[in-house]
Amino acid sequence: MLFDDSYFTIQKASEGVFKDRGSKFLGFAFPVKTEAEIKEIISQLKKEHHGANHHCYAWRLGADKAAYRANDDGEPNNSAGKPILGQIQSKDLTDVLIVVARYFGGTLLGVSGLINAYREAAADALKNAEIIEKHILFQYRVEFSFEQMNSVMRVLRDNHCKIISNDYESNCVIIFDVRKSYNDQVEEQILKLTPIKFTYLKTH
Repeated sequence: MLFDDSYFTIQKASEGVFKDRGSKFLGFAFPVKTEAEIKEIISQLKKEHHGANHHCYAWRLGADKAAYRANDDGEPNNSAGKPILGQIQSKDLTDVLIVVARYFGGTLLGVSGLINAYREAAADALKNAEIIEKHILFQYRVEFSFEQMNSVMRVLRDNHCKIISNDYESNCVIIFDVRKSYNDQVEEQILKLTPIKFTYLKTH
């Protein structure tokens, strides 16, 4: 298996908390897929915790982990978003959002105190999360004659493909997923079965 055949994320939303000198930092971790979903979750949290002084967050998206952002929401520069993002990176996670809502307790913590508090609240939320491994999947559509059925099914079976849907009414059409590590050989083997219609649909 290739080293980038899979990635780690969290199964479902989880929460954590950290307290320091009267201030309370509530950590919330969410599995996410899009920036639109992230904006909606943050907006909802701000409504639910409208009494919090800050709603700092960080997120990372994609199997390649290329898209990410950290936001201090009015706290001193790099004192909140960056330590939250650091927890996502330390667990090698992606497709995850962590928001930390701070209720100010009246005592200033200083930049080092804030960095520690936001880091610990994020860490506690992840400690309470179920971390799961997901495989990078390529989805294809293959159309072929009934006479090619055995050959096509053998390729799918030998490469551990998962059939998503099939239609055998007029011509045979199968939509299937294959793990990234088997992708190249599936393409090569399927395309040898001419004549055949073979279409890439998406990566997910």
